Amino acid sequence: MRLLRFIAAAGLAIRVAGHTQDDLDSFEEAQAQAHSRWDYTFGYSGISTFGHLKHRNCLLEPDLHYDIGIIGVPFDTAVSYRPGARFGPRAIRAASNRHLPSRSFSPYAGINPYQSWATIYDCGDVPTTPFDNKLALRQMTSSLRELSARPWAADSETPRKLLILGGDHSVSLPALRALSQAHGQPLAVVHFDAHLDTLHPSSYPSVWTSEQSEFTHGTMLWQAWNEGLVRNDSSVHAGLRTRLSGTGWDDYALDDTQGFTRLTTEDIDEVGPRGIVDAIVKRVGRDAPVYLSIDIDVLDPSTAPGTGAPEPGGWTMREMNHILRGLGQLNIVGADILEVAPPFDDRSETTSFAAAQIAYEIMTLWVKRGLQDRGQGRPSVHRDEL
Repeated sequence: MRLLRFIAAAGLAIRVAGHTQDDLDSFEEAQAQAHSRWDYTFGYSGISTFGHLKHRNCLLEPDLHYDIGIIGVPFDTAVSYRPGARFGPRAIRAASNRHLPSRSFSPYAGINPYQSWATIYDCGDVPTTPFDNKLALRQMTSSLRELSARPWAADSETPRKLLILGGDHSVSLPALRALSQAHGQPLAVVHFDAHLDTLHPSSYPSVWTSEQSEFTHGTMLWQAWNEGLVRNDSSVHAGLRTRLSGTGWDDYALDDTQGFTRLTTEDIDEVGPRGIVDAIVKRVGRDAPVYLSIDIDVLDPSTAPGTGAPEPGGWTMREMNHILRGLGQLNIVGADILEVAPPFDDRSETTSFAAAQIAYEIMTLWVKRGLQDRGQGRPSVHRDEL
């Protein structure tokens, strides 16, 4: 790659040598004029990258520097009910076209995450096979490990962050494998979901089993815990309202073993969004590295109908916004937004718009935290402080 850059630079020097300074000045003036006239877009135009950010295929550029990489993982063959989340990354990007970098200042955080210190790229998608889940898991794990720990691009003041757009919730397993390795320790998991996802594979009963049948979108946290990827004393489920297996509390007992605290959807009626935030921060702490995993079905189906396993009675987008904005105290090292299934969305693409908003809020948290770490941050003003 360096050789190609050298050749390109040499070629440019040869071409420049044949021109006068007046020619070069004229070219620079024309280039500046072109940028002033044409370097903008409307929300409905242009190539569909997340938020109209620059696209770089980060998997093909090992030495590429960036602070936040948005990576799609279009995989959905580990679902137990409705497939379709393989189209999630594309749909979320399309919905994010409303997020023009020039018009994305957050009045809550006091920053524009796209026009601050961070270099953010849309890194494209991981090419993941739909034909073999064992191979797909290997592809996802390998690609996310490469993206999260590349020594050739270790010139940032802060570790790079990955924002993963799925894809079904099994994608969290390769993500936890990659990021726990990159940070050299298990991660606390803050898991927004209607479902536990710490289920034992026997929760899907069948006499037909295999090693690969254990890999599902409801068992990936059980697998991650068994692999030592999840901290046993500081993880949280938020937004639960699922039915349980069997005739008793066995699912909760297994969840307790894995060290999760459970916050149900209806807990918000007792303590409000700020109470949910306080409970999460108290459980997780401010120093442990955190993986933030958001299943879009934490939202009510009226807000997010396009998902694989909808459960009535979820949170609103306003409540979700409030909770996410309160998590800036956490040391979030990676995040995902999963289970967006466009084939089941409504005509207004409500689910995809919600997912794009969540992605924006997560990146805003990261960029604001980076400013504060540099001593440049300013406190946000919350409505309950006015």
